[in-house]
Amino acid sequence: MLKDHATVWQKCLSVIKDNVPPVSFKTWFEPINSVRIKDNILTIQVPSAFFYEYLEEQYIDILRKTLRKEIGPDAKLEYNVVMGSNGNGMNSKPVTVKYPTRNNAPIKNRPLSVPINTQERTIKNPFIIPGIQKLNIDPQLKPDNTFDNFIEGNCNRLARSAGYAVAQNPGGTAFNPLFIYGQSGLGKTHLAQAIGIEVKKRFSDKVVLYVSANKFINQFAEATRNNSRNDFMHFYQMIDVLILDDVQELAGKEKTQMTFFHVFNHLHQTGKQLILTSDKSPVDLKGLENRLLSRFKWGLMADLQIPDFNTRMAILRKKVYIDGLELPEEVIEYIASHVNNNVRELEGALISLLAQSMLNKKDISIDLAQEMINKLVKSTTKEITIDFIQKVVCDYFKISVDVLQAKTRKREIVQARQIAMYFAKQLTQASLSSIGSQIGKKDHATVLHACKTVKNLKDTDKDFRKYLEEIEHKIKM
Repeated sequence: MLKDHATVWQKCLSVIKDNVPPVSFKTWFEPINSVRIKDNILTIQVPSAFFYEYLEEQYIDILRKTLRKEIGPDAKLEYNVVMGSNGNGMNSKPVTVKYPTRNNAPIKNRPLSVPINTQERTIKNPFIIPGIQKLNIDPQLKPDNTFDNFIEGNCNRLARSAGYAVAQNPGGTAFNPLFIYGQSGLGKTHLAQAIGIEVKKRFSDKVVLYVSANKFINQFAEATRNNSRNDFMHFYQMIDVLILDDVQELAGKEKTQMTFFHVFNHLHQTGKQLILTSDKSPVDLKGLENRLLSRFKWGLMADLQIPDFNTRMAILRKKVYIDGLELPEEVIEYIASHVNNNVRELEGALISLLAQSMLNKKDISIDLAQEMINKLVKSTTKEITIDFIQKVVCDYFKISVDVLQAKTRKREIVQARQIAMYFAKQLTQASLSSIGSQIGKKDHATVLHACKTVKNLKDTDKDFRKYLEEIEHKIKM
């Protein structure tokens, strides 16, 4: 008996609906239309290549089981992926691409290519001159923005690790697109360009391009004026690794967004890598089309946070080393503890200090650093961290942080540890449990006992009170 494709598909859907979450069913199965059934092959139509790829990755098992139940053990599935007109005349007509599902082999996504005008022999390069060859495209990367020069810390570990994974296998990881976000000055551009530099080092034949969203907007406007949008689109479709910086600048630019939407789709569907940066996460971006925002969430969203004291110290030491300078450790500590908004301000403070030293012919000292910082960040409140408190306490008692963290019960070490806990409770917002975990791996009860002990000694012992005042002054200095 000849089976009707619509009936077969509806029976499949009734089974699938009972086995997947309602939201997933609505998102991934309701938009599908059955087309035909012939020789035990059911053809279904899906709205995009990404749809096809996602079904293959996430739902192929249940599709296979339901088809075999309705059609028989020889049932097969074939997709029609319709690439419609993109709305600006760049594709002359819809294109249907067929992909069969392989029932006996592991599922592997196959690339899908959007046709371009193959009659043109050269592609105009909006960065340099028309007619430039593909392999000669300048990646627009700053040589110093390497992974070696990007200091890793708790504030950026996820983003850096994901970026390095992408650089090792561009377009071949789940991090596509890689969406890096965070406030200004935290190193988004540096990290994004580091990925591009590493890709060029490992895969010299790949075409890498860094472009700011503002430049992309201006190029598109110029292409529109010159009636060369096709050239503009085709140029960006050639890129293997596209780095678009500050995507929030696309807000309100509807036609530019539409063009980037099609560039994004083409690169993603053909296995190319996209790296995007923004000052906000996709859910907080305003003025961008929902279909574009949804694509930003396809891969990995990794945020960069304000660096902690230890990371700021490492950044300054690296900068000093690279520039071949010598700075007293106390000066580095002072800058790291007082400039805590972002990396850019941190490096700017160091540069300002060096300039003050050379112009005024003064040695770099803590006094000069204080004078410079007071002018540079008058309104900045110093960040006091548990790590910094431990460092000050250890310097005061001339012991190492490792000794303070050790399980020794020597009276002087125990007292130094208790003082560190006391100031951590007084000068930070950290909980007792957090303080204990960072100072000697103690529990909250130990921290509470330490605070009471130090307070009692402060009230009854003048010499001890003097110690506390001197240490507090150094912490707040």
